[in-house]
Parts: sequence; structure tokens; C-alpha cells
Amino acid sequence: MANPQIADELAQAAADLFLAKGSKRAAAKAAGLSRSAFRNRLKRAAERGMLPTKPVMPGFEIKQTSAQLDAGGNVEREWVQQRPEAGPDFALPAGHILKGVSALTDAEGRTLYEWKKTRLDDATPHVVAALEAVFKSYRGKAAPIPPPRRSDADLLSVYPIADLHLGMLSWRPETGEDYDLRIASRRLRDTARRLIAQAPCSRKAIILNLGDWQHTDDQRNMTPRSGHILDADSRYVKILTAGVRLMIDCIDLALQKHELVIVRNIPGNHDPHASIALTVGLANFYARNKRVVVDDDPGEFFFHRFGATLIGAHHGHRARPDRLAMAMAVRRRADWGATRYHYFYFGHIHHESAREVGDVRVESFQTLAAKDAHSVGMAYVSGQSLSSITIHKRDGEIGRHRVNIPPPEAP
Repeated sequence: MANPQIADELAQAAADLFLAKGSKRAAAKAAGLSRSAFRNRLKRAAERGMLPTKPVMPGFEIKQTSAQLDAGGNVEREWVQQRPEAGPDFALPAGHILKGVSALTDAEGRTLYEWKKTRLDDATPHVVAALEAVFKSYRGKAAPIPPPRRSDADLLSVYPIADLHLGMLSWRPETGEDYDLRIASRRLRDTARRLIAQAPCSRKAIILNLGDWQHTDDQRNMTPRSGHILDADSRYVKILTAGVRLMIDCIDLALQKHELVIVRNIPGNHDPHASIALTVGLANFYARNKRVVVDDDPGEFFFHRFGATLIGAHHGHRARPDRLAMAMAVRRRADWGATRYHYFYFGHIHHESAREVGDVRVESFQTLAAKDAHSVGMAYVSGQSLSSITIHKRDGEIGRHRVNIPPPEAP
């Protein structure tokens, strides 16, 4: 919409004068205006499509063009809308967190410059160090579980757990379904028990936490980057403790079926630091258990090669499926070339999706979590389930199992 503080007639006059004189300085002098005042009118003319494709205003880019044609199809008049040119994507410096945002605006309220304020994330190293000290007292405390009597070395079972959002609060009168720390813990234990019972006796299993295991990353109950206020059920330490115990229960269930269990906790946009705490706790608890491998890679990507198959995983909040597939090809060049089947798993979007990018099947998974007030307000209606994937060492994926959560009854 045209800004009423600068009429279209004044903006068009500035555009015509600029085109006639060839420079802003000469045009401003002819109009009897200061250079800044004339430049402001010219910017508005560019935004309203009053300038041709040439010249493009310095610092601007063409947003859209339109033209008026005569009966013979010749261009009689052309409108070109320009806008301030976008800069490169902002990326937080390593080890920093977002502190705040400031903006400089003109008299009409338009943003001229924007500053994103960051600061060193000095809390996380201390939190991790404290957690390591606490969990050292639990080092090697995992009770031994007898291995299964039989297992198939040619099979791998993958258990992707996407977006559990442990500690989220959902109130049935508002959202249609209750969800809290107790409900989430019981739901995962029950579905994991049923799913592992259905899975074949593969020798190796991967419990793949695809991120957002916890709903909150600290006691502020806000998303770390955007500062979005979260509906939290309980105190942060209680949520963190429940999360460690819950994953231990899942691992112990898997140990009853599989000889070797690999565990990976991928950071999500809700729990980039809590995922580290979870890994620290599990690594110490299973430190002397040769049948459990806790992958303590702090990065956001996970890769695993099994025979002719290469698996990749990421939470999915930073990159599109095509970029995730390409990342696997580039980061694992040797494994990529030596394998025939390529699968990439991600979460974040809370619903199932699958597409082929080249020869890579890139897919997301449903969550066990209920919808919070924000999701209900956005009309998200995806189902809830937990799945397992069976991969053969030679033939790639050969089967799946699934446990569904029935939709809640209407309130």
C-alpha cells in the first residue's frame, strides 16, 4: 500500500526527473530538494513500480515487473517494483546465543538497519560440567541384562523417536487432548514395549532420538533462538531427570531383544543443550556395558553405515530435504560410494512425509506428543505413532512395524 506521507504524484515526479537528469544530484537540484529528501522520494517510487529495469537503485533489487501492451503486442509502458536488496542469511557465531534485536527506522517507520545482539553462551559449558560431575556417581550403574538367545547379524532395527516434547503441557478443554510429563513418559514406555516386541531379532539396533526430546531447554520455558513462550508442565530439573530415566527404560527394553544397542540424541530446536545433558547421563550410566554404545558426537548430523545401506539423520529445522540428502553425499563420500541404499531421517514437522532426492529417501516421522495450544491454533492435525524400520545388510530396508496412538475423543 502506498505510504500516505509521500503521495504517488510526488514519487512519480521524482522518478521522471531522475530518468531525465540521469543522476540523483542533478535531479534533486532541479526539484529544489535536498539530496536526502529526493532520495527518499525515489526509493518510494522504486517500491511502487515507477522505475524501469534500468537503472536499479543502489542497494535495491527487482521484485516484480508488469507491462502495458498495444494492439500489436508492443510494450507501451512498463512498471518495475524494486525493494531493498536482501543481505546474506544471519548465522549465530559459534558459542553465541541471541540476546536481542534492535532496529533503526526512518520517519515513516520503515526499517533501515537491523542489529542482532548476541552474547557468549557462558552457561552451557558450566551446566554440562555440572551434569558430568553429578552423573559420574552413576558411572557403570546399569544392571546387566542377559543378551537374547538368538539374533540375526544380517538385520538392523532402527527406532526413530521424533519430537516427544517431554515436559510439554496440553490442556484438553483448550486443545482436545491432555498431555504432560506423566502422560508422555507412560506413552513412550508403552509404545516402545509393543514396538520392540514386534521387531525381528536383529543383532544390532539404533535408538535414534531425532530431536526435541524435551519441550524446554532450561527453566525459562522459551525456545532458545526465537524466544517463543512454551507451555511447560513442570520444573526443568524434573523434566531432565524424567527424560534420562525414560531413555534408560527404552534402552533396557531394546537390550532384551538386540545384542547391541546404539543410542544417538540429535539436538532439536527446543532442546539443543538438554540433548547434551541426556547424552552425558546415558554415557555414564552405561559406561561399563559393552552392549550399549552412546554416540556422544555433539554435532547435529548422524550417519551410520550397515552393509549396503547408509543412514543419515538430522532434526530437520535448519535444512530442506534436498540439502540434507546432499549433506550425506558430501560428508560421507566413501560410504556413499560403497553403498546402494541411502536413507535420511528427520523430525521437526511432526507429521509423515517422504520424497526421493536422487536415490535418497528422505522422510519425516509422526510424533507421540499431543498438540499444544500453538499447534492447535495453527490447525495442525497430524496423527501420532511410533515406528521401527528393519534393514537388511544386503537388501536395504525390508520391513516396518508401527504402533498408533488412537485420536482423542471429541471433548
